[in-house]
Amino acid sequence: MNTVAKPYTLYGAPGSGATPVHAALTLIGAPCTIVDVAPWKSEAERDKLLPVNAMRQAPVLVLPSGEVMTESAAILVWLGDRHPDAGLAPAIDDPQRAQYLRWMSFVSAAIYSLFWVRDVPSRLAADAAAEKVILERTEERIAECWRLMDAQMPRGTPYLLGDAIGMLDLYVTVASRWTPRRRRFYREAPRMAEVVRRVDAEPRLAEFWAARYPFVPGCEAAES
Repeated sequence: MNTVAKPYTLYGAPGSGATPVHAALTLIGAPCTIVDVAPWKSEAERDKLLPVNAMRQAPVLVLPSGEVMTESAAILVWLGDRHPDAGLAPAIDDPQRAQYLRWMSFVSAAIYSLFWVRDVPSRLAADAAAEKVILERTEERIAECWRLMDAQMPRGTPYLLGDAIGMLDLYVTVASRWTPRRRRFYREAPRMAEVVRRVDAEPRLAEFWAARYPFVPGCEAAES
């Protein structure tokens, strides 16, 4: 008797940290139910996540077993290992495995984590003047991190770690569209710029990008 696999359930808004996870699930071909929630918008939105994440943060992935996963890098690494036939992650014994884990963690810890501050700078700032400083300095820090990462990326391959699109490519492609936005990212990270443009144009993701994170006029420019 054939049975239909239970779907994953993914919580998160278009353009958020849920986007690379959704892109990965699209490439994997796994069934997935999407729950749109944008916790950076309001307390009410954050509260929608309480049943699945006490931190009230997205993304959250509920596995077919009912188990809950949070943290975008962990989710992507787990999906890559869980679905090896998709070829999106180096295997445990692959020579690229160490660098894959290194840079997945780097994007999460050094870059993505700063958006907790940027989304609501009053969490750390005492007044509007301090908020302005935080926003300026975190933007510069993100640009510096992209520059440092780019300088250490291998050359001569179409994707960051080899000849095939992978989880790291998806993660960087989405995060590179956040502050300080793509135009500066292209300047700071010319090697990775080639890769994210290639991922943008991936035929298997064309419908996904159009529906969940479309390229609209001005989306590559810095925020005013």
